[in-house]
Amino acid sequence: MKERRPVRIRAVPAVTRAVAILRLLSRSRAPLALKAIAEPLGLVPSTALHILRALLAEGLVRVDPLTKQYGLGVGMLPLARAVLENSDFPSLVQASLDDLSGRYGVTAIGVELPDLDHMVVVALARAQAPVRLHVDVGSRFPALISATGRCLAAFGEHPPAEIERRFRQLRWNKAPSWDDWRREVEQTRRQGFSIDRGNYIAGVTIVAVPVLNRRGTIARTLVAVGLGNQLDRAAALRLARDMKSAAQDVSAQMAA
Repeated sequence: MKERRPVRIRAVPAVTRAVAILRLLSRSRAPLALKAIAEPLGLVPSTALHILRALLAEGLVRVDPLTKQYGLGVGMLPLARAVLENSDFPSLVQASLDDLSGRYGVTAIGVELPDLDHMVVVALARAQAPVRLHVDVGSRFPALISATGRCLAAFGEHPPAEIERRFRQLRWNKAPSWDDWRREVEQTRRQGFSIDRGNYIAGVTIVAVPVLNRRGTIARTLVAVGLGNQLDRAAALRLARDMKSAAQDVSAQMAA
């Protein structure tokens, strides 16, 4: 029997650059001019313009004819919808999110963790009480921020040096030191959940538990967001316990 050689994946510069442009536009709250797109990506403006025109033709990018500024196009929506519709996680987790939100008065969220760049909200149950975290399905946040970030560091397989580099770029309301954060990550690994009390957003408590795959590594989390005076220590611990049970149920269903 012949030994199977690993498949070599050849870089395709045009595709890589197009994806980089889409990611840059997705991170910007306002449309960007050609120069503001080309410079941070290290692209020659003419190359960036050529790629943008191709993306425009596919409806993935739009341009204001007066300002010549670019943003994501509506052609992205069918692709995003297809991702959600073809994923088991949002449908499997929705009932648990509704239950947690109703019982604890929190905003309960299902999060995908595709990489170290961002976490993406894919399922949501809103609380009735006002919470100072605006979130919708499709919202993205830095992957290592807050309680979910501690779960990702504890149960992921990413190089420690890369985690530290990205951690130092995060913006918090009250940033923990690197040493304190590492200790919190170890605690998260032991107890199977993380609680962020006002570190990320002042006055807001965020609880996260990992949804583990068959290898015991993380690709998703359940997250609950509530006001700090609503989730005291005892309530947050009860919530974390119930979230762990829900995450284990979802993991088992996805592995079946």
